[in-house]
Amino acid sequence: MTDQSKITGPGRSLFDRDEDVWGADDLRAAPVPSELVRPVNRQAPKRAERPVSAPQPRAPQRTTEADAAVPVTEDKAPLRRSGHIEPIDREQLQRAGLIQPEGQVTGLLEEFRIVKRQVLNSVRKAREAGKGARAQRVLVCSPLPAEGKTFCAANLALAMAAEKDSEVLLVDADFAKPSILSTLGLSSSLGLMDVLANPDVHLEDCIIETDIAGLLVLPAGNQTNSDSEFLASARTAQILDRLTAGEPNRIVIFDSPPALAASPAAELARHVGQAIVVTRADRTGQSALEDALTLLSACPDIKLLLNAAHFSPSGRRFGTYYGQEE
Repeated sequence: MTDQSKITGPGRSLFDRDEDVWGADDLRAAPVPSELVRPVNRQAPKRAERPVSAPQPRAPQRTTEADAAVPVTEDKAPLRRSGHIEPIDREQLQRAGLIQPEGQVTGLLEEFRIVKRQVLNSVRKAREAGKGARAQRVLVCSPLPAEGKTFCAANLALAMAAEKDSEVLLVDADFAKPSILSTLGLSSSLGLMDVLANPDVHLEDCIIETDIAGLLVLPAGNQTNSDSEFLASARTAQILDRLTAGEPNRIVIFDSPPALAASPAAELARHVGQAIVVTRADRTGQSALEDALTLLSACPDIKLLLNAAHFSPSGRRFGTYYGQEE
């Protein structure tokens, strides 16, 4: 039976009674030796590094006549012009509904005058902010096909070519379905994709000088199934820098494929200072526009351009002041 007797002695707790019965020697701390045994896995001391003497400067090499004859190419030098002028088919411009360079002022021209002024103001601000050559590049894109992005890119280039203090280079970056050459009535030739894919192709040999003062054209080039991979390579940044090297007043406009139909648009957005997303008034949906803006989010400045709009709340009708009604 359990001991039910009362606890004897004042202040005797259960722990005290347990110590009387069992003792507390086993609960004492183990003795600590005065000198601990060194661990066997102790790291060996690091060896002192030998001092490295500074490299002695090499004696300057003598330049032979053969070495002096080799030209030194600088990446910051302007692109060499071929001097060959290719005419743009004015009748083709009229059939495509584009701006006529020598024609009268129309509502279409006035609309793109406003657009180009916004673009040039953004270029100026980006340059002042230290964005460099990227500030001179403009991407014209659309969410889906058949929304008028090539129509807007060509008209913007034609309107910008009339500027007195700048020139424009229109680049066909729609490598799968290029249309800039046919839109302007120019003959086919090597282009941007050929330069990216083949180091032996020179950029200077691909740029077309037109008979419209201030307008240059760079075709898309031969088609390839690796256009997006070439655009993602380090060579792309070097080539794009060459487009404006030594030309601070040159604006480069890229006509890219639709953002939701091909990936090159998103790749080019990483290299431009601003993007113009063309949306058609009677076709572009909100979800498509939002998806396109997400894909182009690498561009720091995105603008929207409403195409094929036939209603103006303010009654604006550009062109009537100059005798042309549209």
